[in-house]
Amino acid sequence: MLFNENGTNLNAVFTYENHFKHTISQTTSSMKKSFLLIAPLLLSSLASFAGGFQLKVQGVRQLAMGGTGAAWAWDASTIYFNPGGLSTLSGMQVYGSINTIMPRTEMVNNGTVIDAANKTYPTFNIYAGGPIRKGSKFAIGLGIYTPFGSGISWNDNWVGKYVIQNVQLSTVFIQPTASYKLNDVFSVGAGFIYATGHVQFQQAIPAQDVNGTNGEAYLKGNANGVGMNAGLHMKLGDKIQAGFTFHSKVKMDVRNGSSTFTVPYSLQSNFPSGIFTTSVSLPSSECLGLAFKPTKHLTISLEADFNQWSQYDSLIFHYSPNTAALQDTRLPKKYKNTTSYHIGANYHINHYASVMLGGAYDPTPIQDGFLSPDLPDANRWIVTGGVTVRPVSSLTVMLAVEYVSSLKRTGTYDYANFGGQYQTKVLTPALGVYYNF
Repeated sequence: MLFNENGTNLNAVFTYENHFKHTISQTTSSMKKSFLLIAPLLLSSLASFAGGFQLKVQGVRQLAMGGTGAAWAWDASTIYFNPGGLSTLSGMQVYGSINTIMPRTEMVNNGTVIDAANKTYPTFNIYAGGPIRKGSKFAIGLGIYTPFGSGISWNDNWVGKYVIQNVQLSTVFIQPTASYKLNDVFSVGAGFIYATGHVQFQQAIPAQDVNGTNGEAYLKGNANGVGMNAGLHMKLGDKIQAGFTFHSKVKMDVRNGSSTFTVPYSLQSNFPSGIFTTSVSLPSSECLGLAFKPTKHLTISLEADFNQWSQYDSLIFHYSPNTAALQDTRLPKKYKNTTSYHIGANYHINHYASVMLGGAYDPTPIQDGFLSPDLPDANRWIVTGGVTVRPVSSLTVMLAVEYVSSLKRTGTYDYANFGGQYQTKVLTPALGVYYNF
């Protein structure tokens, strides 16, 4: 996730380009070329945090319904999906869920098939809230959820080891929320967001010691930021509801990220271990949803999410200490705005059980020429399903699964002259419970 949304790592990329220029008398021509090659690539991990690590797994029922949640306030997870819906719940509720994200990425490079390591990335969501008392128009709540996160690991000796070996990103958003029911039709709500996250990144450096062992760059850091989440919920009748949600931009600041470089002794003065600062803006988004009941037992939800990725246009890094090889750098990015489309259905079998199905289409914000193996993002098709069971009147247990398949995409990261054909598939099972007071 996540970061998540966060890309602290990317800094070192330009480091190597500057280093190459500074150490032209110390390196062979092939080593010089290698330094230029990886110069842009450490930066790519931050791009991943912002783009392909965006998650929409903040509610189990909503996950099972194709990611729809702005129009119908099913439970306390509406704190994320539409804060305006919180005051429409019947009472106070506590909610918890876990998701296990299992990505599988394959790359074809010059006819050779390369698989990323199989890893799992757990995320969690906790919510508590509802009307302050029975019949009250005012509701309060708190959400703790993971909107960005995941990672990828390649073999240490794979063809792209000078691009990336491992990246892991995670974020946690904490959102106190208030909601007010204006009348029988309109409800509004808003929440303040405090965001925190962590990133770590590992990459080989084409500078070998006397034993022939490659150097290594290892970067890690924590980031923080603030934002808001606001929503309008509309009950347009007994069988139709609508919602609009605005998720603000969250600027994540890394103030004391650590950078550690393992290089031959002759290069250590050019690459001192130290700290760096950077920031990345996780873009704003707007969600517009409509839900209706064509029959007594069936609810269908439709949603469009407008993601303002163009707000993420560049990365700036400040190093301490600076050297002739390790200078502050800036990398432009060309993310584009996207609109994802979601559909979901909930069939209420009886008082004790429901089943859900859904699907979505989610286009990538990464344009041609910026496709890198830290997260080879592409347009995605999504299929979802799940069940809910109510063993007792106050307790609901939810199970869901999401399957994501990206289209095969051939592309390059032009700054590094590295490319191939990629495809990623992701399986995400989820388990959740909530209790009504």
